[in-house]
Amino acid sequence: MVNSASPLPRVQDSPAAEALTRALFGERFEDIHQPWRKLFSTGPFRYREGLTPRERAALSYERLRLVNDAIDSPEDLVVDVERLGALHEWAGPVDAGLTTVASIHYNLFLGSLLDHRADGERDLRAFTELRRTGTFLCTEAGHGNSASQLETTATFDPATGGFVLHTPSPAAAKFMPNTSSTGGPKTGVVAARLITDGKDRGVFLFLTPLSDDTGGPLPGVEIRRLPQTATSPVDHCVTSFEHVRLPHEALLQSGHGRLTRDGVFSSEIGSPRKRFLHSIGRVTAGKLCMSAYSLGVTRHALAVAVRHAHTRHTSGVTAGGSVPLFAHRSHHTPLLDALATTYAATLLHRTAVRQWTEATEAEREDGERLAAVAKGWITWRARAVMTECRERCGAQGLFLANGIAGQLTANEGTITAEGDNLVIWVKAAGEMLLGHFTPKQPSALAPGDRDLRDPAFLQDLLADIESVWHQRARTKLRGAKAGNPLNRWNATVTPALELVDAHAHRRAAESLLTAAEEAGEPGARHLLHALHRLFALRRIAAHSGDLLAEGRLTADQVRHLPDLAEDAVIELAPHARTLTHGFAIADEVLLDHPISHPEAMGRVPEGHTD
Repeated sequence: MVNSASPLPRVQDSPAAEALTRALFGERFEDIHQPWRKLFSTGPFRYREGLTPRERAALSYERLRLVNDAIDSPEDLVVDVERLGALHEWAGPVDAGLTTVASIHYNLFLGSLLDHRADGERDLRAFTELRRTGTFLCTEAGHGNSASQLETTATFDPATGGFVLHTPSPAAAKFMPNTSSTGGPKTGVVAARLITDGKDRGVFLFLTPLSDDTGGPLPGVEIRRLPQTATSPVDHCVTSFEHVRLPHEALLQSGHGRLTRDGVFSSEIGSPRKRFLHSIGRVTAGKLCMSAYSLGVTRHALAVAVRHAHTRHTSGVTAGGSVPLFAHRSHHTPLLDALATTYAATLLHRTAVRQWTEATEAEREDGERLAAVAKGWITWRARAVMTECRERCGAQGLFLANGIAGQLTANEGTITAEGDNLVIWVKAAGEMLLGHFTPKQPSALAPGDRDLRDPAFLQDLLADIESVWHQRARTKLRGAKAGNPLNRWNATVTPALELVDAHAHRRAAESLLTAAEEAGEPGARHLLHALHRLFALRRIAAHSGDLLAEGRLTADQVRHLPDLAEDAVIELAPHARTLTHGFAIADEVLLDHPISHPEAMGRVPEGHTD
């Protein structure tokens, strides 16, 4: 075990930063991340001032075509979740709307088609060549996260062997898909109840053309634009179907459900709910993609804020003197806390992607649960970190051209997309209480004999916080009155959600510590250990009362927690620029922000109009 308490050497940016980049992005950085990093640093992806929301939405679709032109094989991209996530990480800082429509087209739309391959190969060229943009229609206006209650029907017609797609009520209208004429012709994958012989077979997906070659809606398809959101400027709509006829091959079939042309239904899965979850399986990959977006824009915001803090000068403590903003402890402490959180969040995401992609069938539920837990934790932490960065940049942080404010509001969409964070955490909490989580046994070592600068002790304490909330939730669950399941769960859910949060913090810290242990370059290894220590100490301090009551900390250790965290801040402060250099953000993007050239603020860039 490396002694992370030893003083950090003054490291040169290049060796340490390169090692930090490897720690964050893996050994396949050049293969998976560098192509996106290079593409999104080019001129066509520069920020454009003065566009209306509709113009921005149209620009995102234009840029989607540039992305598609740069891809050798869209099919290969879709099945490689690591590479697909990297697209979200690097697209987000330059165009949140592009990231949204790319996520829908590649992951939800093309991914669903590839995951449900019929006996014969489906011709996907119209979508892989982007002659038609794909979209995904699942959520309904009246049901939100209650997707199992979807009303849209696709009724089998024995006379034709096809289906009749219908919206039976206003509540069943598909809510918020990007189905307008913006971006050209579109085709959707629509979630609907398969009805055969008067029987509801559960929710399946149906490939449904939405518009003609001019982008106008096809007969029976009603599309109404929704009001402008505060998030990324995407053409969100409400979409309904009036007895739209579809051919037999519109049904996306696989082992979860097959229907012959003469109406014989079969399925390897007996539960309609499980059939539905199989149908929308790309949502799990979507959770990882949403997390990836949040990570990319968070790292970018931190790079902007840390650079600004070093280049912007303000008054010091003596008359007439000036120092960089970063020289003030009040300014750099929250940024260093944000760096620790962001490193931990990025590495938790790598762990979640690896666990999900490498899972066996028996391990898949655990992988899906970690993806959901990580998505909630990462996107919520992104909101907090970017808000801090915006504030540390003062008024300049409000300008969209500086790469923080717009991405911060767009991040609100990730908190709701692919499963509202609170809803998916409630589901994870229930699973963790009902046998899918076993808390770690407390260490047999007395806390007074251990050092709070020891990473192993810090990890044990984070596990102890998990155990505290697990026990509280279990006690509430057992103690609640029987006979009313909702009341029983309401008595349990608050500590159960704290358990999920504790689990996310512990896994994030664990991922950060693993990266520290595996880092070969000494400077990067020390920096990662110091980040882990700061991250863990902040969490432990917030729960020190519980840890003291449970005998996991001594009173003297509790008293020293603030000083130890302060020591970590002092240790990390000289290396903040190195830590952001590890993010590998292209200079072409970072230096394009007006905040990087404050003397030029107010000038109209060449080729722009005021």
